[in-house]
Amino acid sequence: MIQVQNEKLDAYIKSLYGPDARLVSTGKIGAVEQQGMKELGYGKPMLVRFEAGGEIREGVFSTMRGDKYGHQFYWDRAHVLLCQYETAKRMERHVKALGLGYVDAEDAFQPLKDPKEFFILNEFVVGRDYFVDLERIRAGELKDFDVALAREFGLWMAELHAEKCDDENLYYRRIRETFGDSECILGLIDEAYPRRYEAFSEERFMALEKRLIDWRWRLKNYAHRLSAVHGDFHPWNVLVCEDCEGPEFKVLDRSRGEWGEPADDLSTMAINYILFGLYDRPRLEGSFLRLYETLFETYLEASNDTEILQVMAPFFVFRALVIASPEWYPSHPEPVRRGLFRFMENVLEDDVFDWRNVNRYME
Repeated sequence: MIQVQNEKLDAYIKSLYGPDARLVSTGKIGAVEQQGMKELGYGKPMLVRFEAGGEIREGVFSTMRGDKYGHQFYWDRAHVLLCQYETAKRMERHVKALGLGYVDAEDAFQPLKDPKEFFILNEFVVGRDYFVDLERIRAGELKDFDVALAREFGLWMAELHAEKCDDENLYYRRIRETFGDSECILGLIDEAYPRRYEAFSEERFMALEKRLIDWRWRLKNYAHRLSAVHGDFHPWNVLVCEDCEGPEFKVLDRSRGEWGEPADDLSTMAINYILFGLYDRPRLEGSFLRLYETLFETYLEASNDTEILQVMAPFFVFRALVIASPEWYPSHPEPVRRGLFRFMENVLEDDVFDWRNVNRYME
């Protein structure tokens, strides 16, 4: 809950209108009893009277409350307010936005003036992209280090996923986003594949979506599984330490949220072992089968989470849609793509993922 202090609001007004501007008064606006039949709202408006340029002016200061409607985190609420600020100016009759800003760790109101784009500055870490290792392994060179690293991935995920969050609405949201978000299943079907795609027809896509509806409702029974996750744990988001004696690594781009279903992380790395394995054979064998089995064995033993196998199928579909996409991965030989498509469809038919017999999903 943000505590609005008059002296900090006064400082914000000065940052907008200059040192001669000042706060005059504040007051409530839009009380519940004044909203008629509507009982629920997102905003918390406050009437602000201030002086700027020798003129008394009035504005409405608004924040958003966190709720289960996709506003759990401050970046969700920032999205809504940024959208309001940018789009209101281009709509006739819309009230004018006077200012945009954020509340910092000291509860001060910091202005954000005419944003055009955002950026982030991260530390630089020396390391080797993990997919480079997978290309070496595919060329025939599997080292003990590679097996140890797959084991380390399993241990790291088990430790990460051990942190739980009791919030069923957030679990529902993450499942809903996995199915319907523009970066996830439905978005990929719409955007990552051409219309009337010969390799996977619209009829097959429609059947896939209908099957996924059953899975969405099944996953509503697993809200207790909400855990800390990475959310995009694949070989292009892993840096392997170049000079370390042991299997050390760093991860990049945790951008889909802090909480989710652990099956997403495990399936994301596992399906990339399947991808690299399919490049040379129509089934998973040899080095990549060993890495896949090491990952699963280590994770299941360390986490003691066999329930993950009951929820994994839709997450495999999500990741298969990514790595089978002709837009994202245009150079795949067609047998590789067909193998991924068979896996994607077949995996939905089992209530429990049969990880020890993965090749039957590609038949």
